[in-house]
This record gives sequence, structure tokens and C-alpha cells, in this order.
Amino acid sequence: MSTGILLILVIAAVALAALVAVAAANHRRRTRLRERFGPEYERAVEETGSRRAAERDLDARERRFRELDVKPLPSGVREEYARRWRDLQEEFVDRPEGAVHDADRLVTDLLEERGYPTEGYEQQMRDLSVRHGRTLEHYRAAQEVHALSSSKSATTEQLREAMVHYRALFGDLLADGEPTGSGRS
Repeated sequence: MSTGILLILVIAAVALAALVAVAAANHRRRTRLRERFGPEYERAVEETGSRRAAERDLDARERRFRELDVKPLPSGVREEYARRWRDLQEEFVDRPEGAVHDADRLVTDLLEERGYPTEGYEQQMRDLSVRHGRTLEHYRAAQEVHALSSSKSATTEQLREAMVHYRALFGDLLADGEPTGSGRS
């Protein structure tokens, strides 16, 4: 075999190995992002129109999140928030609209207590998606009903569903802050 042919085969083998390594790295990254962000991964793909753009966006969310001072709650504070939620659920029977508004306020208070920025709805959703991607759809649904209830156009059933949705994110926020996609022990 001539040196030229051998050189071409070696170059082709190295190029193929590099392509396989890049494909494997991309697959690991995609899998990690899907696990971390849950349904938010597909939502980002849909919003950006491509997996590559979505993955860049999700990476940027993770970088921003690392700069935030998000922290778990001390047990006494966590217990106080849990008590406030129980009281709020009891309030729903007599004041469904008021309870939904109070639930929104309580979730916002909890977000602030944990260290999440609460200004700007879209940025808030992006920040929450890093650790709470699996419950973020609940928050969006609750926010929609909250807006309806502000104009007195939400039904009692919608208000009840909003409470259920708020509870999903609320419970996730009360946890110590493990990413929702990785599973807690």
C-alpha cells in the first residue's frame, strides 16, 4: 500500500473519529438538557424553531441561573410557608377569587425568599425553568386563570384548577432546590 493511500486512510479515520466524538458530545448535551429542563426543552425548541438554537438558549439560562443567589429555605421558614399555604386552601371555600390572588402573592413571596428575581414575567419563567421546568406549565396555567379572575371572568372550576397549579410550583419551590429533571431522593 502506498504512503499516499495510507495517509488518506489515516486522515479519514481521524475525521470519522472526530465526527463520532462530536455527535456523542451533542447527544450527551441534548440528553442532559432534556433531563434538566423537562417539558421546557421542547417548548424552547418550538419557540426558537431549531434544536441548536434552543440548546444555546437553555445553556444561556443555566449560565444566568448560576449567577443568581437562589438558596434553599431554612426548615422553620419552609414550615411557615407550608402553614400559610394550608390557611390559603381553607380560604378558597369562602373566597375563591381572593384565594387565587393570595396564592399568586404567596408564590411570589416564596420566589423572592428563595432568591429568584420576580421582575419581568418572561425572564422569571426563563429563570424558573432551570430548576423547575417540570412544574412551570402549572405556573403558566395558574397565571392565565389569575388574569381571568382579575377581570372577574374565571369560573369556580378554573379558580380551583389555578389553586392546584399554584400548589404544584409552590411544592417544588419549598423543596431544597434540586433540579426537577434529575429527580430527588
